[in-house]
Amino acid sequence: MRTDALHAVRLARMDLKLLGRNTTAMVNVVLLPFLFGLMFSQMGDQTFVLTGLPGLMVVFAVFVNLVNTFTARREELVLKRLRGGQGSSAAIFGGAALSAFAVYAGQVALLAVWIDRAGGGLPANVPMMLVAGVLGVGVFALLAAAFSGITPNAELAQVAVLPVLLVALIGAPLVVPLADLPFVARLVPTTPITEMMRMGYAGGPWADALPWIGVLLVWLAIAVLLVKWLFRWDPRHG
Repeated sequence: MRTDALHAVRLARMDLKLLGRNTTAMVNVVLLPFLFGLMFSQMGDQTFVLTGLPGLMVVFAVFVNLVNTFTARREELVLKRLRGGQGSSAAIFGGAALSAFAVYAGQVALLAVWIDRAGGGLPANVPMMLVAGVLGVGVFALLAAAFSGITPNAELAQVAVLPVLLVALIGAPLVVPLADLPFVARLVPTTPITEMMRMGYAGGPWADALPWIGVLLVWLAIAVLLVKWLFRWDPRHG
Protein backbone atom coordinates (compact mmCIF):
# COMPACT_ATOMS: atom_id res chain seq x y z
CA MET A 1 0.00 0.00 0.00
CA ARG A 2 2.76 2.44 0.93
CA THR A 3 4.68 1.57 -2.25
CA ASP A 4 1.58 2.26 -4.35
CA ALA A 5 1.06 5.60 -2.62
CA LEU A 6 4.66 6.68 -3.20
CA HIS A 7 4.51 5.59 -6.82
CA ALA A 8 1.25 7.50 -7.30
CA VAL A 9 2.89 10.66 -5.93
CA ARG A 10 5.85 10.24 -8.29
CA LEU A 11 3.53 9.78 -11.26
CA ALA A 12 1.50 12.83 -10.19
CA ARG A 13 4.64 14.97 -10.05
CA MET A 14 5.64 13.76 -13.51
CA ASP A 15 2.15 14.55 -14.86
CA LEU A 16 2.27 18.08 -13.47
CA LYS A 17 5.70 18.72 -15.00
CA LEU A 18 4.52 17.48 -18.40
CA LEU A 19 1.37 19.60 -18.19
CA GLY A 20 3.42 22.67 -17.38
CA ARG A 21 5.51 22.14 -20.52
CA ASN A 22 2.48 21.73 -22.79
CA THR A 23 1.19 25.20 -23.67
CA THR A 24 -1.89 23.94 -25.50
CA ALA A 25 -2.91 21.70 -22.62
CA MET A 26 -2.34 24.51 -20.12
CA VAL A 27 -4.67 26.80 -22.07
CA ASN A 28 -7.38 24.14 -22.55
CA VAL A 29 -7.25 22.68 -19.07
CA VAL A 30 -6.31 25.61 -16.83
CA LEU A 31 -7.26 28.89 -18.52
CA LEU A 32 -10.32 28.02 -20.61
CA PRO A 33 -12.64 27.48 -17.58
CA PHE A 34 -11.81 30.99 -16.36
CA LEU A 35 -12.68 32.39 -19.77
CA PHE A 36 -16.03 30.59 -19.62
CA GLY A 37 -16.55 32.00 -16.14
CA LEU A 38 -15.81 35.52 -17.36
CA MET A 39 -18.23 35.10 -20.26
CA PHE A 40 -21.05 33.52 -18.25
CA SER A 41 -20.69 36.02 -15.42
CA GLN A 42 -21.78 38.71 -17.89
CA MET A 43 -25.02 36.78 -18.51
CA GLY A 44 -26.30 36.66 -14.92
CA ASP A 45 -25.46 37.26 -11.29
CA GLN A 46 -21.66 37.24 -11.10
CA THR A 47 -21.36 35.69 -7.65
CA PHE A 48 -23.91 32.99 -8.50
CA VAL A 49 -22.03 32.02 -11.65
CA LEU A 50 -18.56 32.12 -10.14
CA THR A 51 -19.43 30.11 -7.03
CA GLY A 52 -20.80 27.38 -9.30
CA LEU A 53 -17.87 27.50 -11.73
CA PRO A 54 -15.97 24.64 -9.99
CA GLY A 55 -18.64 22.32 -11.40
CA LEU A 56 -17.40 23.21 -14.87
CA MET A 57 -13.73 23.41 -13.92
CA VAL A 58 -13.66 19.77 -12.88
CA VAL A 59 -14.60 18.75 -16.43
CA PHE A 60 -11.58 20.58 -17.86
CA ALA A 61 -9.03 19.95 -15.11
CA VAL A 62 -9.88 16.27 -14.71
CA PHE A 63 -11.96 14.85 -17.55
CA VAL A 64 -10.54 16.67 -20.60
CA ASN A 65 -7.03 16.49 -19.14
CA LEU A 66 -7.06 12.77 -18.34
CA VAL A 67 -8.85 11.53 -21.46
CA ASN A 68 -5.95 13.04 -23.41
CA THR A 69 -3.38 11.65 -20.98
CA PHE A 70 -4.72 8.09 -20.80
CA THR A 71 -5.28 7.85 -24.56
CA ALA A 72 -1.87 9.20 -25.53
CA ARG A 73 -0.05 7.00 -23.02
CA ARG A 74 -1.98 3.91 -24.09
CA GLU A 75 -1.11 4.41 -27.76
CA GLU A 76 2.54 5.14 -26.91
CA LEU A 77 2.70 1.95 -24.77
CA VAL A 78 3.46 4.01 -21.68
CA LEU A 79 0.55 2.54 -19.72
CA LYS A 80 1.62 -0.96 -20.60
CA ARG A 81 5.20 -0.28 -19.48
CA LEU A 82 4.03 1.33 -16.25
CA ARG A 83 1.77 -1.61 -15.47
CA GLY A 84 4.50 -4.11 -16.33
CA GLY A 85 7.00 -2.31 -14.15
CA GLN A 86 6.72 -1.41 -10.50
CA GLY A 87 3.40 0.42 -10.78
CA SER A 88 0.09 -1.25 -9.94
CA SER A 89 -3.21 -0.26 -11.52
CA ALA A 90 -4.13 1.58 -8.32
CA ALA A 91 -0.90 3.60 -8.40
CA ILE A 92 -1.35 4.52 -12.07
CA PHE A 93 -4.95 5.65 -11.64
CA GLY A 94 -4.13 7.27 -8.31
CA GLY A 95 -1.24 9.26 -9.75
CA ALA A 96 -3.37 10.56 -12.60
CA ALA A 97 -6.19 11.53 -10.24
CA LEU A 98 -3.77 13.17 -7.78
CA SER A 99 -2.21 15.38 -10.44
CA ALA A 100 -5.66 16.36 -11.75
CA PHE A 101 -6.80 17.15 -8.22
CA ALA A 102 -3.78 19.41 -7.72
CA VAL A 103 -4.67 21.36 -10.88
CA TYR A 104 -8.32 21.55 -9.85
CA ALA A 105 -7.52 22.66 -6.30
CA GLY A 106 -5.28 25.40 -7.67
CA GLN A 107 -8.07 26.60 -9.96
CA VAL A 108 -10.60 26.69 -7.11
CA ALA A 109 -8.13 28.60 -4.94
CA LEU A 110 -7.61 31.21 -7.68
CA LEU A 111 -11.35 31.37 -8.17
CA ALA A 112 -11.83 32.08 -4.46
CA VAL A 113 -9.50 35.07 -4.78
CA TRP A 114 -11.46 36.26 -7.81
CA ILE A 115 -14.79 35.95 -5.99
CA ASP A 116 -13.43 37.73 -2.92
CA ARG A 117 -12.10 40.61 -5.04
CA ALA A 118 -15.49 40.80 -6.78
CA GLY A 119 -17.19 41.28 -3.42
CA GLY A 120 -18.50 37.75 -2.92
CA GLY A 121 -16.39 37.03 0.15
CA LEU A 122 -14.46 33.89 1.07
CA PRO A 123 -15.93 30.38 1.47
CA ALA A 124 -17.74 29.74 4.74
CA ASN A 125 -17.54 25.92 4.66
CA VAL A 126 -14.27 24.78 3.10
CA PRO A 127 -14.62 21.11 4.25
CA MET A 128 -17.85 20.79 2.26
CA MET A 129 -16.09 22.14 -0.82
CA LEU A 130 -13.23 19.71 -0.24
CA VAL A 131 -15.61 16.75 -0.08
CA ALA A 132 -17.28 17.90 -3.29
CA GLY A 133 -13.89 18.31 -4.94
CA VAL A 134 -12.51 14.92 -3.90
CA LEU A 135 -15.64 13.03 -4.97
CA GLY A 136 -15.92 15.04 -8.18
CA VAL A 137 -12.31 14.38 -9.13
CA GLY A 138 -12.78 10.68 -8.38
CA VAL A 139 -15.88 10.47 -10.59
CA PHE A 140 -14.41 12.37 -13.54
CA ALA A 141 -10.99 10.69 -13.34
CA LEU A 142 -12.70 7.30 -13.69
CA LEU A 143 -15.00 8.59 -16.43
CA ALA A 144 -11.91 9.87 -18.25
CA ALA A 145 -10.30 6.43 -18.02
CA ALA A 146 -13.46 4.84 -19.41
CA PHE A 147 -13.78 7.34 -22.28
CA SER A 148 -10.12 6.86 -23.19
CA GLY A 149 -10.97 3.24 -23.93
CA ILE A 150 -13.32 4.25 -26.74
CA THR A 151 -11.05 7.00 -28.06
CA PRO A 152 -8.93 5.70 -30.97
CA ASN A 153 -6.02 8.12 -30.56
CA ALA A 154 -4.93 11.33 -28.87
CA GLU A 155 -5.87 13.42 -31.91
CA LEU A 156 -9.53 12.41 -31.52
CA ALA A 157 -9.56 12.90 -27.74
CA GLN A 158 -10.82 16.48 -28.15
CA VAL A 159 -13.83 15.10 -30.05
CA ALA A 160 -14.50 12.34 -27.53
CA VAL A 161 -14.81 14.79 -24.64
CA LEU A 162 -17.31 17.08 -26.38
CA PRO A 163 -20.52 15.27 -25.31
CA VAL A 164 -19.58 15.45 -21.62
CA LEU A 165 -18.44 19.05 -21.99
CA LEU A 166 -21.73 20.04 -23.66
CA VAL A 167 -23.76 18.33 -20.94
CA ALA A 168 -21.74 20.18 -18.30
CA LEU A 169 -22.30 23.51 -20.05
CA ILE A 170 -26.01 23.04 -20.76
CA GLY A 171 -27.30 20.62 -18.15
CA ALA A 172 -25.64 21.90 -14.97
CA PRO A 173 -27.01 24.93 -13.05
CA LEU A 174 -24.09 27.21 -13.86
CA VAL A 175 -26.01 30.27 -15.06
CA VAL A 176 -29.61 29.25 -14.38
CA PRO A 177 -30.77 28.13 -10.89
CA LEU A 178 -31.43 24.43 -10.54
CA ALA A 179 -35.12 25.07 -9.80
CA ASP A 180 -35.50 26.47 -13.34
CA LEU A 181 -34.00 23.41 -15.01
CA PRO A 182 -35.65 20.04 -15.80
CA PHE A 183 -35.44 17.35 -13.14
CA VAL A 184 -32.89 15.42 -15.20
CA ALA A 185 -30.39 18.20 -14.49
CA ARG A 186 -30.16 16.88 -10.95
CA LEU A 187 -28.69 13.65 -12.31
CA VAL A 188 -25.86 15.32 -14.25
CA PRO A 189 -22.61 14.57 -12.34
CA THR A 190 -21.50 18.20 -12.41
CA THR A 191 -24.69 19.35 -10.65
CA PRO A 192 -23.81 17.96 -7.19
CA ILE A 193 -20.39 19.59 -7.41
CA THR A 194 -21.86 22.91 -8.47
CA GLU A 195 -24.50 22.89 -5.74
CA MET A 196 -22.12 21.77 -2.96
CA MET A 197 -19.57 24.41 -3.94
CA ARG A 198 -22.25 27.09 -3.72
CA MET A 199 -23.39 25.75 -0.34
CA GLY A 200 -19.77 25.76 0.79
CA TYR A 201 -19.47 29.42 -0.06
CA ALA A 202 -22.75 30.28 1.62
CA GLY A 203 -22.11 28.12 4.68
CA GLY A 204 -25.04 25.79 4.03
CA PRO A 205 -25.72 22.88 6.41
CA TRP A 206 -24.33 19.40 5.80
CA ALA A 207 -27.83 17.95 5.85
CA ASP A 208 -28.57 19.78 2.60
CA ALA A 209 -25.41 18.38 1.03
CA LEU A 210 -26.09 14.72 1.87
CA PRO A 211 -28.38 14.05 -1.14
CA TRP A 212 -25.73 15.46 -3.46
CA ILE A 213 -23.05 13.31 -1.85
CA GLY A 214 -25.32 10.35 -2.52
CA VAL A 215 -25.60 11.30 -6.21
CA LEU A 216 -21.82 11.52 -6.49
CA LEU A 217 -21.38 8.13 -4.83
CA VAL A 218 -23.80 6.60 -7.33
CA TRP A 219 -21.83 8.16 -10.17
CA LEU A 220 -18.62 6.85 -8.61
CA ALA A 221 -20.01 3.31 -8.72
CA ILE A 222 -21.17 3.77 -12.32
CA ALA A 223 -17.75 5.11 -13.31
CA VAL A 224 -16.00 2.09 -11.76
CA LEU A 225 -18.19 -0.25 -13.82
CA LEU A 226 -17.51 1.75 -16.99
CA VAL A 227 -13.75 1.55 -16.38
CA LYS A 228 -13.92 -2.22 -15.99
CA TRP A 229 -15.92 -2.44 -19.20
CA LEU A 230 -14.18 0.08 -21.46
CA PHE A 231 -10.66 0.90 -20.27
CA ARG A 232 -7.80 -0.53 -22.32
CA TRP A 233 -4.16 -0.95 -21.38
CA ASP A 234 -3.05 -1.93 -24.88
CA PRO A 235 -3.15 0.23 -28.03
CA ARG A 236 -6.28 -0.08 -30.11
CA HIS A 237 -4.28 -0.69 -33.27
CA GLY A 238 -1.05 -2.54 -33.80
